[in-house]
Amino acid sequence: MKDMMIGVDLAKNVFQVHGALRTGEVQFRKKLTRKQFPVFMAQQEPCLVIFEACGSAHFWARGMEALGHEVKLIAPQYARPFVKRQKNDAADAEAIVIAARQPEMRFVVLKTVEQQSRAAVFRGRERLVYQRTADVNALRALLYEHGHVFPAGIRYLDRMKALVEDAASELPRLIREECQDLVTQISEKTTRIIERTAKLKTLATQSDTARRLQTMPGVGPLTAVAVEAFGPDMAQFKKGRDFAAWLGLVPRQHSSGGKERLGRMTKAGQADIRRLLIIGAMSRLNWLGQRSIVEGSWLSRMLARRPKMLVAIALANKMARQLWAMLTKNEDYKDPALADAT
Repeated sequence: MKDMMIGVDLAKNVFQVHGALRTGEVQFRKKLTRKQFPVFMAQQEPCLVIFEACGSAHFWARGMEALGHEVKLIAPQYARPFVKRQKNDAADAEAIVIAARQPEMRFVVLKTVEQQSRAAVFRGRERLVYQRTADVNALRALLYEHGHVFPAGIRYLDRMKALVEDAASELPRLIREECQDLVTQISEKTTRIIERTAKLKTLATQSDTARRLQTMPGVGPLTAVAVEAFGPDMAQFKKGRDFAAWLGLVPRQHSSGGKERLGRMTKAGQADIRRLLIIGAMSRLNWLGQRSIVEGSWLSRMLARRPKMLVAIALANKMARQLWAMLTKNEDYKDPALADAT
């Protein structure tokens, strides 16, 4: 039944299923176990199945597509306003269907297995970097408690290691042993980070899309893999501004009565790509990158009157729009300054 919509509230063991027509008439409400759910869905005629975008949603969505159903994923914050009174699994499943019936509703693009695999490698590296940073901070804090002050940052790790290994440093024996253990953990994590980085760089060479993305200044292998892993099909955005807004690289609006009030960056989007684009933009604004900035260009005028971090965010927004153009037109990066000159 093409007019049937089935909303599913996913969980670890028990799924709540709500079936209704597009006109709103409820057809069934069921609570199914993890084993019963695929059997039940296989018995249904092809219809529209809606999940909230959560941890296992992409896995189940691919399974429903294999059964012949059309699948859509909806962000939880878009379904929440349609929950009636008390919150429970049945109300959540019903709210998913009601939200999906809205003609202006936005849906989450289904990820492929390859995208999820690349995302897992990328997030694994990010987790190791986070853990290593915590270990470095713990080492610096221990040394600070015993009178040795070091600036923040992993670049000072060699100086801290030298102090720990120096027998004349007068560190207590137990503190020295604890610091040596932290140094060992940091070294192990550094090795694993290098291995993950090499793996991501290899993945970036295996895709024509990643190669094309890296033709833009400020976009390296990690950014290219992140765009492939976390970014949706660019065809769903009508223009580059929509992609930049999806990343959260636009000002927060609080406008009313025809008066525009723009605030700070929304950050209401994909955090990994946004962060890497801002880092890439900052690399183009450092002392080495500024040599390539054309005098009188938009970027040079911005740097003359705005703080560097604000300019970096604006440049990241522009880079996002350029990435959209490159991917939708299947073209390599073209320097706007050189294009204008020709």
